Amino acid sequence: MQWETVIGLEVHAQLATKSKIFSAAATAYGAEPNTQACAIDLGLPGVLPVLNAEAVRMAVKFGLAINAQVAPRSVFARKNYFYPDLPKGYQISQYDLPVVGNGQLDILVDGEVKTVGITRAHLEEDAGKSLHEDFHGLTGIDLNRAGTPLLEIVSEPDMRSAKEAVAYLKKLHSLVRYLEICDGNMQEGSFRCDANVSVRPVGQKEFGTRAEIKNINSFRFVEKAINFEVERQIDLIQSGGKVKQETRLYDSVKDETRSMRSKEEANDYRYFPDPDLLPLEITDDFTTEVRKTLPELPDAKRDRFKDQYGLGDYDAAVLTATRELADYFEAVTAEAGGDAKLSVNWVMGDLSGALNKAGLEIDQSPVEASRLAGLIRRISDETISGKIAKQVFEALWETKDTADEIIEKQGLKQITDTGAIEAIIDQIIANNPEQLAQYRSGKDKLFGFFVGQAMKATAGKANPQQLNDLLKAKLNG
Repeated sequence: MQWETVIGLEVHAQLATKSKIFSAAATAYGAEPNTQACAIDLGLPGVLPVLNAEAVRMAVKFGLAINAQVAPRSVFARKNYFYPDLPKGYQISQYDLPVVGNGQLDILVDGEVKTVGITRAHLEEDAGKSLHEDFHGLTGIDLNRAGTPLLEIVSEPDMRSAKEAVAYLKKLHSLVRYLEICDGNMQEGSFRCDANVSVRPVGQKEFGTRAEIKNINSFRFVEKAINFEVERQIDLIQSGGKVKQETRLYDSVKDETRSMRSKEEANDYRYFPDPDLLPLEITDDFTTEVRKTLPELPDAKRDRFKDQYGLGDYDAAVLTATRELADYFEAVTAEAGGDAKLSVNWVMGDLSGALNKAGLEIDQSPVEASRLAGLIRRISDETISGKIAKQVFEALWETKDTADEIIEKQGLKQITDTGAIEAIIDQIIANNPEQLAQYRSGKDKLFGFFVGQAMKATAGKANPQQLNDLLKAKLNG
């Protein structure tokens, strides 16, 4: 029997506000436990929540970016459940009237564009964090994260493979960073994903029973967790069992999912409108004001890069994956005199390789755009060869010198004097009569030998094209 996978993702994006969604407590990451939780976050008697307008602005910004319906009226509700890191006994969230309605996101998988529907995006507060290490069998509770604003983004069950799910997640991650509404740091938990996974026979319209895999914090683990869960469900059904609707955890060490608890339904949470918060009303003027702040979005930037710089689909997609990388590339190209082809090669080649090796992001690059552009200018005007440029790049990485300073200090200028190159070639030919005779008898591969000797004699500084042309003329003369 052939099986079809059905996947929907729920993504929690921590909004990049300076204070919490219903209190003035700070949201900075890494503070000492329980030092950034005020009376409102702790749910102490008599306190009242006050909605953070910046969180609303960020939610509307996201809604506009995915061409979604921004609700003129939405309601905050209490989602009731008991957990040690939820001191109020309920979470303030949105249920039947979310701030952002239906939208969509286009993803690229194996060269084909697929549209994934977004059901909703709603505002809610985060819970605290349970800590299980270093407490000798006990659990510690850190409430610093309690009340941090989240935008929960719920997709339609439109994805049919783990690869599609990862493509969607990466596109969403890129978008929230472009919009500057979330830093996207998955290690710190500011961008986390729950995956709803089910399988059904190919051709069946009804969905199978789904399992929810909670809090997966990397793209790689999302793919591995989904693939494991798909195989688990197929094996279970084919052996005569039934998939349970439940919440599961992904164990990255054992590369498996395991049962955590039975999956709750909405009525288990006893949702009701929060009596302490008025309905959220968003005017057309507010939406218009937010729309004016939208940056050039990834898809639009990708298309512009293709048109403006003559890039192919792959290069344009990679360079616009993050706003920082796109800005770096444009700065390099502008300062390098518009040579987009060389800029692409160096940004996506040597620079990206060095950053990956060092574990750095583009905004942490030791080589600023202006200094890389200086290197590209010297390649373009043939001051240095492509081979010598790699030596200059290493010095750019290790020092704060410009390309011109490095070239001058190390004497790396390319030899372009025809007379000087001819003299070197004449000497090499005179020193290698046997190889010359073999070359002229038809062993064309020996041309590489003469090129190597000439490059060695000039310490790699001879202009390659000039050298090749002059060498051919001499050897064939």
